[in-house]
Amino acid sequence: MYRFLLTPRWWGINVFVLLAIPFCVFMGSWQLSRFEDRVQDGRAVTEQVASGRNEAARPLAAMLPVDKSTAGRRASASGRYGKQLLVPGRELDGRSGFYVLTLLRTGSGKALPVVRGWLPGTADPAKVPAPPRGEVTVTGALQASETPGSSGVGAQGGLPAGQTGVISSAALVNLVPYRLYDAWITLDRGDAGMKAVPATAPDGTGLDLKAFQNLGYTGEWFVFAGFVLFMWFRLLRREVEAQRDAELGLVTQEHPTPVAGG
Repeated sequence: MYRFLLTPRWWGINVFVLLAIPFCVFMGSWQLSRFEDRVQDGRAVTEQVASGRNEAARPLAAMLPVDKSTAGRRASASGRYGKQLLVPGRELDGRSGFYVLTLLRTGSGKALPVVRGWLPGTADPAKVPAPPRGEVTVTGALQASETPGSSGVGAQGGLPAGQTGVISSAALVNLVPYRLYDAWITLDRGDAGMKAVPATAPDGTGLDLKAFQNLGYTGEWFVFAGFVLFMWFRLLRREVEAQRDAELGLVTQEHPTPVAGG
């Protein structure tokens, strides 16, 4: 009854199934491992940020470029404050407000974005304390440049002058007349009575949108593997039933209707 499995048609079906299922399982397992890696990286960075609060700050130059091993660790830099920008639409402790971002012009010729603190309400320059004058040394958690869509970051457009939606060198390069570090610092203690902004894990770690995409792809690959197997069994059952009906004489052949005058 199962000799039909040796026909060329079924050879093709069987080879496809034998290749498709392991491939789907492999891809699903790989996506699951990517999800687990992101979660593990997020936990490691969170623990790193927590432990970094008690460690001595290191010079900024020794901490660059920002990666998983340096994100959230304490860094220090010296210079003079320059242009100041506001970052609207940022929540802290369940309240809506904005960051106060001031560019620190360092002796290297580059400027370092420094989040001096957070204030509640609508972004308004009149609410913002002026930055300290003269030479200052800042100490805080080192952060990687943000990207739109990451936690707490919206792709805002059409903002008023003096505001930016994203803290990144790519976004700030058109707003300030300085060369910029591809990093920023959030102060350990908020400046001039402002609330300090806690450090966050860099993009691509933790339970962010990309992590849930990996988890979703995992489910899709495993579902597709199950669908391939289900369709194979369904085709096999139809073929077996057709063979059985033929043996029992239940399959009738339709004869062509004779043509008059033929």
